[in-house]
Amino acid sequence: MRRNFHEMKEPTVMIIPMIDIMLFLLVFFMISSIFMVQSNTIQVNLPAASTAKRDTRPNIIPVAVAADGTIQYKQETISIRELPGKVKESLLADAETVFVLRGDKKTPYENVVSVLDVLKRSGTRHVSIATEKRGE
Repeated sequence: MRRNFHEMKEPTVMIIPMIDIMLFLLVFFMISSIFMVQSNTIQVNLPAASTAKRDTRPNIIPVAVAADGTIQYKQETISIRELPGKVKESLLADAETVFVLRGDKKTPYENVVSVLDVLKRSGTRHVSIATEKRGE
């Protein structure tokens, strides 16, 4: 059989593989963004609770208290005196902001309570205390 090189076929566009690639990219970026949100605070060992669940509100600000008493607001290490100003600034931007208090289980209870007190005095309406789910 001989091939006729003068005969031109019109190229076809395969749209199904393009859709597959776009869906793969969408899932990849969704999953990678979940891990990026969780890695924006200092590493603390959370106490466990059997009723722990994840808060899914859109504007969540992590406030972490490390074992040595260091306070980290978002990704910035601050003192307890700077905390009310930062909190009020965030509440002016969005009154429904959720503050997630992450206290290391080895930090003194007084440090966590003082941060919680500052959050409440600053006018927050939504404060959550982060824990890890206890394996049963």
